[in-house]
Amino acid sequence: MSLSIGDYIDGFAGSPLSPWAGEAPWRITIRSAEITRRLILGLDATAYRIDDGVAVHRSSTVEAGAVLKGPAVIGPRCFVAAGAYVRDGCWLEEDCILGPGAELKSSFVFRGSKLAHFNFVGDSILGRGVNLEAGSIVANYRNEKADKQISFRLNGQLIETGVEKFGVLAGDGVRVGANAVIAPGAVLAKGEVVRRLTLVDQG
Repeated sequence: MSLSIGDYIDGFAGSPLSPWAGEAPWRITIRSAEITRRLILGLDATAYRIDDGVAVHRSSTVEAGAVLKGPAVIGPRCFVAAGAYVRDGCWLEEDCILGPGAELKSSFVFRGSKLAHFNFVGDSILGRGVNLEAGSIVANYRNEKADKQISFRLNGQLIETGVEKFGVLAGDGVRVGANAVIAPGAVLAKGEVVRRLTLVDQG
């Protein structure tokens, strides 16, 4: 089945990621470092501080003790707290928050989304206004399976991604409760609520 990211994230087609609008989300996240480097090339160097592959908008705050490993883009009015860890190709659109102890890996995060604190999000695309409460996790690797390639069911159909790492495509307005776990390979509809302590496993 075809999976259009635009059906989950309203602003995708008008975003800097629009050149990849026709691709499956796991095909974007698997190329996160390459894509993020390309996005950096298109930035206004007067609006961003760019150093060692990390671009931070001058209106954003990155606290001492945060670790940003390039390539990475931190867009306007974002806040990255002490103890946050960003690596392997990440892009934050604008007005995003990474709280203390939040780790973001190979992911794209749209406007107004928040990782509260002590979260892990790997190889994922989060839409606008997504909120992850404390301790919630988006896993990206099927450690328990002999065949590591990610597959999952969506609307009753099996989707084979062909990649070994993929977390979630979370639509606009998704809410993930504290200490919930999203297993590798998931798609969450706009506005979906994952209750606290819940396991979401579509694999």
